[in-house]
Amino acid sequence: MFQLFMEGGLWGMTLLTLELIGLLLAAWKAPAWVKEIGLLAMITGVVYTLLGLSQALGYVKMAGDVSASLLAGGLRVACIPIIYGLLVYALSLVIRMVQKPRI
Repeated sequence: MFQLFMEGGLWGMTLLTLELIGLLLAAWKAPAWVKEIGLLAMITGVVYTLLGLSQALGYVKMAGDVSASLLAGGLRVACIPIIYGLLVYALSLVIRMVQKPRI
């Protein structure tokens, strides 16, 4: 798990983890913010994925001809932040459903 954290990029994954902690604190103290923090985490994951893709494509451009396995590895690493962001967003939706008053 820590290896995925480091592969996903230290800054982006740290920011997503802080948003996860903020989400859990908001579920306890400020329930109205739960969904918004989840959306912020999803957007953060998308932004860091796009930055990773841009960086990977920049390296491909500099290297010229690269193998398909090397390119697939770069794409796998670039997708880690968006998966983490989507998981945080899904958790925010679950928390929001549990906190809603029942009819």
